[in-house]
Amino acid sequence: MNRPARLAAFALALLGAAAPAAAAKEPPLFVPVYQQDFADPSIVEHRGEYIGYATNRGLNLPMITSRDLVNWEVVKDPGNPGKPLDGMPELGAWAREDFTWAPEVTKIGGRWVLYYTARHRKKDIQCIGVATSADPRGPFRDALAEPLVCQPELGGTIDANLFRDTDDKLYLYFKNDGNHVAKPTELWGQRLSADGTGLVGAPVRLGMTNDKPWEAHVIEAPTMVRTATGYTMLYSANHYGWETHQRLSPYAMGYAICAGPMGPCTDAPDNPILHSFNDRKAGCLSGPGHQVIFRGHDRYYIGFHAWAATPGCRPLDKKRYLYIAPIGFTAAGKPVISPSLRPAGK
Repeated sequence: MNRPARLAAFALALLGAAAPAAAAKEPPLFVPVYQQDFADPSIVEHRGEYIGYATNRGLNLPMITSRDLVNWEVVKDPGNPGKPLDGMPELGAWAREDFTWAPEVTKIGGRWVLYYTARHRKKDIQCIGVATSADPRGPFRDALAEPLVCQPELGGTIDANLFRDTDDKLYLYFKNDGNHVAKPTELWGQRLSADGTGLVGAPVRLGMTNDKPWEAHVIEAPTMVRTATGYTMLYSANHYGWETHQRLSPYAMGYAICAGPMGPCTDAPDNPILHSFNDRKAGCLSGPGHQVIFRGHDRYYIGFHAWAATPGCRPLDKKRYLYIAPIGFTAAGKPVISPSLRPAGK
């Protein structure tokens, strides 16, 4: 079987297809729901509206909104409708602009909490801050003089993920930015205070590092899920980019089974579960990753980004589009991703 056929077969098997391989006239497995740059997405639901947040692109906290998860529009500034609204117009005192990555927004009690990655002014490394707002559209404000989490001896800290367990205890997961300083990368967990703005105890290694060939020099974007039978940690790995000399981006998504919310976690032997492919039947996907799991329409969905591509699956431009698909989990905790949602006519 040639490589494109293997990739298509892999994708179809991943999606749990019971029927024979799709005919060429059938739609591709994955279609973006938002075809503008929207990297490292976080998505929340509020009063029937979905709000998406992304890594900075001119704004510290870009936001888009949707009622149906397939048609999205930019959140506009009420005082200036022609201008997009920045959900966090001012960063914390410790942070400088232009390196604001991977927001994670959730509601805790009566307020909204944002975990964000930004560049430390003095240490010149990425760290994680925390900000709060009464409204999911902001403005979010970080009142702390220093980051919530930072690991300077390990290259810094990025990619916050908030998890609430069934006992209502809160946990924050993150990645040490070891690849920034030619060190290994690991995934970590730490208890949070009840209001989500303070740390409890010490950070714990989850037992996950970049030690598999498909992960190359980095693992990142931890995403913890409580399934019907236990704990599953999704994550992304390898170089996030899509260089012009590469046929497809090597960025991909994997998972691990964890003994508890603080690990230890064990990589699944069938990783990666979602990676780049280009096939006449399955379509084109390049660099899927930095996933978010959220609830909507009475079920769970996965959101992730992947690179903009031409019809021939070559790099189109430096934009990462937003994809959304239903997701479930087997009794063993393995994620099962369905074909993505798509706007009408696609």
